[in-house]
Amino acid sequence: MSGTHLTRRTLLTAATAVALGTTTARAAAAGHPEVPTLWKEFVRSPLTHPQIPCVGRAGYRGGASRFPRPRTVTDVTDHGAVPDGVTDCAPAINRAIVAAGRAGGGTVTIPPGTYRVDDVLRIGDSNVVLRGAGSGRTTLYATKNLTELIGVYGSRYGGDKSSWSWAGGLIWMAPRARWDSLTAAVRARAWPFEGWTGNRRDEWETLTPVAPARQGSWTVTVADPSALHPGRLVLLRLRDDEDHTLLQHMAGGGPGPAAYAWDDKTKLTSYVPYEWPVRVHRVHGTRVTLERPLPLDLRPEWDPRLTTHVPELTGSGVEGLTLEAVETPQSPHLLDKGYNGVVLQCAYDCWVDDVTVRHVDNGFGLVAASACTLRRTRVAGRGAHHPYFCREGSHDNLIEDFTIEQRTVPAPAGTQLHGINVEGLSSYNVWSRGDMRMGTFDSHRGLPFANVRTDITVDNNGRHGGDAVAGPLFGARFTHWNIRVTNGRAGLMKIDGLAPYSATVGLNEVREFGQTDVPDFAGDLHSRLELYGTTDTVRPRNLYEAQRALLR
Repeated sequence: MSGTHLTRRTLLTAATAVALGTTTARAAAAGHPEVPTLWKEFVRSPLTHPQIPCVGRAGYRGGASRFPRPRTVTDVTDHGAVPDGVTDCAPAINRAIVAAGRAGGGTVTIPPGTYRVDDVLRIGDSNVVLRGAGSGRTTLYATKNLTELIGVYGSRYGGDKSSWSWAGGLIWMAPRARWDSLTAAVRARAWPFEGWTGNRRDEWETLTPVAPARQGSWTVTVADPSALHPGRLVLLRLRDDEDHTLLQHMAGGGPGPAAYAWDDKTKLTSYVPYEWPVRVHRVHGTRVTLERPLPLDLRPEWDPRLTTHVPELTGSGVEGLTLEAVETPQSPHLLDKGYNGVVLQCAYDCWVDDVTVRHVDNGFGLVAASACTLRRTRVAGRGAHHPYFCREGSHDNLIEDFTIEQRTVPAPAGTQLHGINVEGLSSYNVWSRGDMRMGTFDSHRGLPFANVRTDITVDNNGRHGGDAVAGPLFGARFTHWNIRVTNGRAGLMKIDGLAPYSATVGLNEVREFGQTDVPDFAGDLHSRLELYGTTDTVRPRNLYEAQRALLR
């Protein structure tokens, strides 16, 4: 729906239905439902609210409730896969995936059973779905790690860290050419950038400059619309200026961000230009309507333009299976070997549904991935470094109905548990309806902004990471809404004293212990706290679902 169709009457009607019409038995048992002032304000200005981001379009196809079910084109057993737990079935499964790609897309089925895989499973073509018989019926038993299969992967920022600590998966969803270029760079020890514009961030061309516009606008004016058409995926590119006013804008602006020392935050500044993928919805003369509202202002000093990017992976998914790695001790911090789960990279409108990963170093990853949905996913087993990671400019993703199980063995000395991670200028992502039996709401610095965590229960026993050169923990418009902390620890849950222009709403009483942070920005953070000390009383109880109702 275009923003021009969001009338005040429509918004208030939808808001009332969502906020007040859901007093089910569960709601009644929670106490007296309360609608906070922040929600009433948001209804009046959903696209430009200063503390709460508009995330109602996050996820596959703007938050679609159903995923496609393309026709079955092949079964892995037809290519030689044997569910005996002994035969290496990776070559057969990869042959089946390639066959589906050559057929123009379709579903690759994996019957019930346990299939040993000694290599990476790669989905490199659009509209290909890898579907097991259910996470409790189809198991892929992975015997090797990414260091063995691809090679040592050092950090482009130096040091002895393993980039497999935050990149790559044993099921790796990425465009074929992008996967080839990434793995070639790793093998050549030319540690790459991992995003939409190539290993050196130079694989793009300008389509058209864009005129100034305001955050929340659905329509922009371009200089030359000739290369644009409905459905085309383009990259909105914003370049910072010498005074770092773009980074200040991401932090909400004002005296605090203006006084912040940005120049020495070299890891943070390496993430700029900001790159935001979005589909073109309509072209009318030089007026172009986008499928999502603008995440930031477009100002002349930031040279706003629409550009090309590496070809995307789109319309692909992984469903109904468990990926179980051979059980090994968790590696020391940042030295992961790469027993990683499922990663989506340079993917748009893709999904993962009903998938469990077990005994992994890192669970589910979004790396320069946008408009993707992870639904009914679970991290289990001996404990993971990053159960979920979202980085390298990943935007507009939805992670819902997710579970991080309690680890099955004690954590070895020198390891860390981060929980649900977001970093690297990633924005407008949502974590919804979560059950976190360990971990935390991790920021690895890198100024992530405008992200939402809502309707989550968490035993807050993890720690966040992040180098000092990566800059602030949070940018503006971070929102924690209806969060139930079972161990009473405040760290990274109650963020009114940490995140600028942000909101903490409907959080039970917590206190500081363990890792305690101080704000990155001086002065008034303009952050809000409402319904503190309550449990499940806030209405709407799920901020994302309520926003979706507003934007229908």
